[in-house]
Amino acid sequence: MKRTLAIGDIHGGFKALKQVLERAEVTENDKLIFLGDYVDGWSESAQIIHFLMELSQKQECVFIKGNHDAWAEEWLSFGSEPAVWLNNGGQSTVDSYVDYSLDKIESHLEFFQNMKNYYVDEDNRLFIHAGYTSIDGPEAEMYTADSRWDRTLWEAAITMDKKLKENPDLFPKKLLLFKEIFIGHTHTLHLGITEPVKKSNVWNLDTGAAFTGALSIMDVDTKEFWQSEPLTILYPEERGRNRQKVKLKI
Repeated sequence: MKRTLAIGDIHGGFKALKQVLERAEVTENDKLIFLGDYVDGWSESAQIIHFLMELSQKQECVFIKGNHDAWAEEWLSFGSEPAVWLNNGGQSTVDSYVDYSLDKIESHLEFFQNMKNYYVDEDNRLFIHAGYTSIDGPEAEMYTADSRWDRTLWEAAITMDKKLKENPDLFPKKLLLFKEIFIGHTHTLHLGITEPVKKSNVWNLDTGAAFTGALSIMDVDTKEFWQSEPLTILYPEERGRNRQKVKLKI
């Protein structure tokens, strides 16, 4: 049976990606939807992009662009190296490309450029890296960066979750645009949760792989999920993005 599987933020953790795909017993019949932030953090960002490019030739894949991916795309395009990026995992991405030829880098750039800002499936489920601010949905957003940076959607989902159990009529209109919404970007560790979590009708699959958490993959129909080992175990000699104090604004 063909499954639709959503994958949270990877942040350069190629070992975690391979492990979680194996644990979920992913086959070429499965449809894979990646929620963005493939790079920045652990040491194998370039290797992940190469792997995903090859994977997309074998099976159906959807690649959403995250804010870290947009930073990496700017670097690949123009050599832009803002300090805020380098200090939040970008340096590890730069280092991972040190032995790559210009031809390979060019092909990776094209891969970044072809990523989607969001994806809506046939069941009206939205897959987006961060969120959106418009009550008319992401299609109506003036700035595409909102899909990669917004946190208000997740904040609204958290705030309203308990209230909605008592009064469903309070459901925010912008959440009602979709049957379900799957996001990454804002890790669940700040809630003290290490697994994918649902608030209102929003599923958050960023379980902190950039920091001390694991990488998660979920069957969006059954809600069964699988996780890698924590990235600090898979990369014991690295710090990922743990070198910084965790701040929600990044």
